[in-house]
Amino acid sequence: MLDWEERDTGNVDREGLRSAAGLARQRAGAAQLVVVRDGAVVLDRAYGCAPDALFWIFSTSKPFVALLVHRLAERGALSLDDPLAKHWPEFGANGKDAITIRHVLRHRSGLPVARSPLRDALAMTDWTASVRAIERARPRFAPGGGPAYQYVSYGFLLGELLQRVTGTPIRELLAAEILGPLGLRDTHLGLPDAAWPRHVPIRGRGAGPAATAAYLNRRPLRQAVIPAAGVSTTARDLAVLYAALAAGGALDGVRVLRPESLRAATTPTSDGTVDALIRLPIRWSQGFQLGGPGLFPQRPKPMGRTSSPQAFGHNGSNVCVAWADPTRRLAVAYLTNDLPTRSEGARAQDAVAEALLAACPPLPA
Repeated sequence: MLDWEERDTGNVDREGLRSAAGLARQRAGAAQLVVVRDGAVVLDRAYGCAPDALFWIFSTSKPFVALLVHRLAERGALSLDDPLAKHWPEFGANGKDAITIRHVLRHRSGLPVARSPLRDALAMTDWTASVRAIERARPRFAPGGGPAYQYVSYGFLLGELLQRVTGTPIRELLAAEILGPLGLRDTHLGLPDAAWPRHVPIRGRGAGPAATAAYLNRRPLRQAVIPAAGVSTTARDLAVLYAALAAGGALDGVRVLRPESLRAATTPTSDGTVDALIRLPIRWSQGFQLGGPGLFPQRPKPMGRTSSPQAFGHNGSNVCVAWADPTRRLAVAYLTNDLPTRSEGARAQDAVAEALLAACPPLPA
């Protein structure tokens, strides 16, 4: 799909790219940084690991399951305004019958957790237990109200829906629909045994992050099917996906989404409203976080404070991030294994993004 030899395309500032690469190298632990500009690889660096080392990408995983939903909507297998209970009757119990697929994509289901953030995280390696807990849960907020981040439940809500609609396990569906066609051989929803030697352990700095890293580094967890957080991949594979999306939904004849579906997936649904669960301002669409200044322009942002409002992607706990900016025909994948405090990670991602934005100004339409 992409030629991994770095090219000087003449529409980038090489010094600015070197600055971004230097910032990635300075961060603790291992890192990969890949930048694709107008279909050409302009930066491909790995620090403290091989280019094919596999990172656990936290919530940077979420767009994969969202893309599958949009692909099924293209075919008429479901409508985004369908109640989940139409396809998953058990879900409708306890006041959840009005929650639609669109609500979930927008993080507006009112069901950010099934039990509590900690209990959901501790059970996330068990698909059946997680789904049963969602079926028994009651909404915490009114469906369709303000955003409340479904940080683990997002993947089980959409993943179980996809399995009910298609009759195919989510891991197999993702491989058939997206990974195989795009040639993403190093992307796995649940790490297989053969790929285990290439996994990159997460490193936590400070008592809290260190305890979290120890939990996440367990082999059963890294190998579990957790659509909201459990994708293991490389920056190269993520860059291929986002290069396709930055180009309107297709790369080298392989189409991920039709242009109209991609527009629907990236249309703003929240312009930086403070999220009811995580208490942070986020610009949401229907499957992605969005760039742009939002309501708090000076806050560090994973795609950069000066990013275009048309940029879209997803942050993963300020550890990993991938995004596309159609105005720059730019795709970025920046993966680390460094689990710092929230503020440290946010500043580090913002600094790399700002260096890349300066090096890659908008291109003529």
